[in-house]
Amino acid sequence: TVIRAAILIQKWYRLTMARLEMRRRYSLSIFQSIEYADEQDQLQVCDLPFFLFKQLYCPQHFSQIFTSPSAPQVVDEDLSLKEFEKKIDVPDSYYGPRLSFPLTVEDANALLHAFRNEQLLHARYVLQLLSETRRVLKEMPNITHLSTSYSKEITVCGDLHGNLDDLLLIFYKNGLPSEQNPYVFNGDFVDRGKNSMEILIILFAFLLIYPNDLHLNRGNHEDYVMNLRYGFTKEVSKKYKDHWKQILSLLRDVFSWLPLATIIDSKVLILHGGISDTTDLDFLNALERNKVRDHIHVRILDILWSDPRSQNGCTPNKCRGGGCYFGPDVTAKLFERYNLKMLIRSHEFKPEGYEISHDGKVITIFSASNYYEEGSNRGAYIKLNPELTPRFVQYQVSKFTRRQNLRERVGTIESSALKSLREKIYAHRSELISAFAQYDLNGTGRISVNDWAAAMESVLQLELPWRMLRSQLAQMNPDGEVDFMSCFYDLKMGQPIKEAQPALAETLCRYRKDLEIIFNIIDKDHSGLISLEEFSQTWRLFTSHLGIDIQDDSIDKLVLSIDYNKDGHIDFNEFLEAFHVVHRLEKKAT
Repeated sequence: TVIRAAILIQKWYRLTMARLEMRRRYSLSIFQSIEYADEQDQLQVCDLPFFLFKQLYCPQHFSQIFTSPSAPQVVDEDLSLKEFEKKIDVPDSYYGPRLSFPLTVEDANALLHAFRNEQLLHARYVLQLLSETRRVLKEMPNITHLSTSYSKEITVCGDLHGNLDDLLLIFYKNGLPSEQNPYVFNGDFVDRGKNSMEILIILFAFLLIYPNDLHLNRGNHEDYVMNLRYGFTKEVSKKYKDHWKQILSLLRDVFSWLPLATIIDSKVLILHGGISDTTDLDFLNALERNKVRDHIHVRILDILWSDPRSQNGCTPNKCRGGGCYFGPDVTAKLFERYNLKMLIRSHEFKPEGYEISHDGKVITIFSASNYYEEGSNRGAYIKLNPELTPRFVQYQVSKFTRRQNLRERVGTIESSALKSLREKIYAHRSELISAFAQYDLNGTGRISVNDWAAAMESVLQLELPWRMLRSQLAQMNPDGEVDFMSCFYDLKMGQPIKEAQPALAETLCRYRKDLEIIFNIIDKDHSGLISLEEFSQTWRLFTSHLGIDIQDDSIDKLVLSIDYNKDGHIDFNEFLEAFHVVHRLEKKAT
């Protein structure tokens, strides 16, 4: 009896754990699919600002506007540290770190202490630090060559994405950068997280102190258009209200000077994204990297955006919209040409913080724990010694999850993922209803599960297990058919504006992030206001460029209705906020 009971308990436990793991995996798949779809949209409109401004302005004005985002002031390359001191005062009331150059380890420790206590570094010191960083980076090659030794392992870190706690935990576990403890940080330091600026300041400070022992590769998010969409520009403008334009301008230049790759012991290639069948390290090494920033060269796009796949060949990366998928044969060909042994890349979320592919030749390292949601994943870094056998160290920053059991943690991740997916569904409401109607020939409002899943995938193209997700997204009647309109029952637009026709409201909801980027560029003084004429003209060009069929008079009526004080300007942030998806049940609960 005891043995039988133990077996039953064991079966129940395994079944419960399997179900939790299934929920965790499909939740992470939802997050990643939506992330890639968003990046695809980003690359689709990446050239849009240039298109718009070439249409809206004369060439001279166009070049002035696009010197840097939102027309920040250009920072003179010859501006000395002393001149920053003359131009920007540091008040006696400032109690943060006071830097003097050249920097010392004590300065770096002061920065770490200040950021742990959520202090800001004064804008004068930020600009001085960035200016010095640019000076040092300009002397570095496109591809950095390093050597290991038994007394000096090299640590390789992946994406941090503004998660300062991860960087602090890495330093706590692995030690600070030094001559005996070298690091390579493999891009994507910024965006998404709230402390991108602090991460850059810390990394740049250690770069200045140990230029031969701390190494930085460029990621696809070290790019000003990406920063406009994914949060870094907004972070800088909020933290440095008086000097954000200068800081962003200088940062854009610093990003353009970041090295593209690192090679260890002539055997290990480290770059952010991946490779393609046209990757040429000699070409990359000879490229004038600082001049490749407004229209990223296709070979740069490949090394910043590509992902490995198990199938042979090299095909366009349709999920992300940029770079390629490269197979084991592409890896083998590059290794043979350059006598390489291993490729370490980042760029891709991994639940355990790392993944090994292509028969051990390709390693993905991802250092941002809790990337999608608290408890969603571990971060990791790699230790390399002269034998070049990678040793992985995993970790996870835990603020709240320690107080939760496994079921609660998975429930939190699943709830957040489904919320994001429902918002995506609502933003494509009209297209989905049309797709459902093709299967509902009798107009019953009900279709089979297979047809519902096919319609969802045909419109959203997220490659998700729709049949498995059906119970979370739509209701089923007793006959086993899906009430497809139930997909939208718990969702509505944020603050309904009666002048917004349904098709127009849905379009504004779907392209809200893209429009925010463009309006922020137009808003040269960062006031949050743009003229009605600029708004209407930009909207027409935007819809024309993306092939969106919306009548011009409908947007004109809408814009006039929200010019509340009739001064010819609108608050575009307030306008766009009116077109976000609200979850009805959540609203009732608050």
